[in-house]
Amino acid sequence: MAVSAQDPRAGDAVDAPPTIRLSRIHTPVTVLGPGTRFGIWVQGCSIGCAGCVSRDTWDGAGGTDWSIDAVTEAFAQACVDDAVTGVTISGGEPFDQPAALQALVAGLRRHARDHDRTIDILCYSGYSERWLERHRAAALDGIDALLWGPYVDGRPTDLVWRGSANQVLSPRSPLGHTRFDAYVDTARSRPELQVAVGESLWLIGIPRRDDLERVERSLADRGIELLDTSWSA
Repeated sequence: MAVSAQDPRAGDAVDAPPTIRLSRIHTPVTVLGPGTRFGIWVQGCSIGCAGCVSRDTWDGAGGTDWSIDAVTEAFAQACVDDAVTGVTISGGEPFDQPAALQALVAGLRRHARDHDRTIDILCYSGYSERWLERHRAAALDGIDALLWGPYVDGRPTDLVWRGSANQVLSPRSPLGHTRFDAYVDTARSRPELQVAVGESLWLIGIPRRDDLERVERSLADRGIELLDTSWSA
């Protein structure tokens, strides 16, 4: 099921903060966590890791303001057929909007509880877990698993859902341990990428070092040229 993200401004939530700055939402996502997931990409990143493939999400003035209610409603639509088992929040840097992230996680939790759904929440961050616990503790509340650490271009890895070997998957709740413990040291045998086609073409997942160049060459051989790619934005 695909969720439309064309008009997120209607229906602002009453509770502060009313909005979160997002790059995009997509579902289903099957390459950024276990099961079938609702994917949220925040807009804005103050870290700016060299070699990042999502440079289009760095600019805090880009993207669109979404009300927390609108994101929760999109999540509710994605859950109608009960296929969604989790949420992955990436970016951008989610913890650069700590109050909005906290409100978003609380809204997703509230919906899941009200509808008797067991949904895990995985969140990416370029900050260390220790730093987040000291400086963003409230925003960590309700997150079942944290995948933390900056992307380091010179440290490739085959560990699932990670771009570099320094990045750590940390289960943080009983549900997080149940769903993520088995993947803490699991390696992938092949690239795990999804393609979403709309007004733009989106590659979803964590590519290996040469995957993107290989995609570009393959498309070029078919007469397709990629313009304004996120890894060269």
